[in-house]
Amino acid sequence: MKRLRKYLILTHRYFGIALSLLVVVWFASGIVMMYAGGMPRLTPQLRLERLPALDLERVRLTPADAAERAATADTAPRSAGRAGGPARTTLLTVMERPAYRIGGTTVFADTGEVLRGVDVDQSRTIAARFMSLPAEQIHFDRTLTRIDQWTIGQSRALPLHRFRVDDGNGTELYVQPRSGEVTTLTTRRSRTLAWIGTIPHWLYFAALREHQVVWYRIVVWTSAAACLLAVMGLVLAAILIKRPVPFRLAKAIPYSGWLRWHYVTGAVFGIFTVTWAFSGLLSMEPFAWTNATGLQVPRDTFTGGPADLSRFGPMEPASWDKVLGGRAIKEVEFARIQDEHYYVVRLAADAHTAQRRERLHQPYYVTGRAESDRVLVSAGTLAVRSGPFNTTSLIDRLHAALPSAPIVESSVLTDYDSYYYSRGRQTPLPVLRVKFGDPAETWVYVDPEMSQVLAAIHRLNRVERWLYNGLHSLDFSFWYDKRPLWDIGMLTLLLGGLTTSVLGLLMGIRRLSRRAARGLATDPAESVPTSKWAVTE
Repeated sequence: MKRLRKYLILTHRYFGIALSLLVVVWFASGIVMMYAGGMPRLTPQLRLERLPALDLERVRLTPADAAERAATADTAPRSAGRAGGPARTTLLTVMERPAYRIGGTTVFADTGEVLRGVDVDQSRTIAARFMSLPAEQIHFDRTLTRIDQWTIGQSRALPLHRFRVDDGNGTELYVQPRSGEVTTLTTRRSRTLAWIGTIPHWLYFAALREHQVVWYRIVVWTSAAACLLAVMGLVLAAILIKRPVPFRLAKAIPYSGWLRWHYVTGAVFGIFTVTWAFSGLLSMEPFAWTNATGLQVPRDTFTGGPADLSRFGPMEPASWDKVLGGRAIKEVEFARIQDEHYYVVRLAADAHTAQRRERLHQPYYVTGRAESDRVLVSAGTLAVRSGPFNTTSLIDRLHAALPSAPIVESSVLTDYDSYYYSRGRQTPLPVLRVKFGDPAETWVYVDPEMSQVLAAIHRLNRVERWLYNGLHSLDFSFWYDKRPLWDIGMLTLLLGGLTTSVLGLLMGIRRLSRRAARGLATDPAESVPTSKWAVTE
């Protein structure tokens, strides 16, 4: 037993020396991420806010005309939608001109000219207009042909022109030359927060993320090692405690100095260190069962098929002024919803509300966002749709699309449940939740306003939600939405774990320094546990 205890102590000690710096970084960066969110990005809200208002007087082409031009253009292969589906078609302002964007092809709505790409000077002008600054304050940095730290995940958008902005905020912009679109925006503050938050926490270093397999393995194995280290610490806390008679806590702890406080904080906060390391491991989905699939709702369930662009007539400015009460249009999407055709009109917001990304990982995909300045207008009558789609029609369409899966329950939620939720209330409400009796027990969430699927969550997704989000963010309903209660609890636990790991790091540095000072001489404390850092027999 003594030999086993000795080897367990030594394993925990040197395992801790190897991992303690990384664990310290995880705890410290986790505190930053509570408030800083994820990597810098251009949010949909900011993109829409910076879009110039559409000048309908200059629109000469109909959507069908633009589609014909796009189909015959050299860029036609990029016009297809995802997975070979129909291309998304929108009307917006590009380079101060109205333009249709059909998949990856841009067709100017005033002349029918197809955008063949933009050069550096044109990209600088686009960036200047986006920032509402003179072009003299926009400085070309370089053209990226490989991802950098802020374009991780945008390899398909390459090349990108990067510009630095003289605005006092250290802003950097990335413009895609194929589309003339601003794809990424960062500031000095957002980059700094990322460097002390998300990047060290998830090891999101560009040089490492370029090698996906290597990055994945490093995160998985270091998370697993941290789990093992924390478990060993808890085991040692249990077996090394003394039991004096009468029992006194001060005499029960067998250490002094830093090691005493490392023992105490580890015994108190160690279980949370285990759960955080374990849930961080699960975020990488290392187990095959997390990749299981539930019901797949067909793409055209709520549309009835791809949009027929010939159903959309010319954009008459006078008619649209009457329909929208003179409000400026930022973007128009041409959509088919429940076999009817609609203009999805996004208007100029009365005031911009900053919203940060809430989740850095989730075991299932949730799409859609609440948009207060979005209007559905019938393509046939130009009548504004004032209410949600009928719940019965949504359920009937789901039943017709998935006839082999019985519906066991359906309800309209006016507030979030445990699997579809948003602290910032960024995802749409109300939402229709339909539970199916398929083998995977899939729950489908549908937005009645837009008649579209927001999420399809099967049983194993729900299990992983608790194992990851529940354990990692402690987002349990009894306190998650009750700030500052959640903040106080999380900060207490994170600071406790940080204290434990910092003490371990300092003791490790001290021990290595002593070893270095003595050269390769054997540390007698390792063979005979008689020092103040060892167990008192």
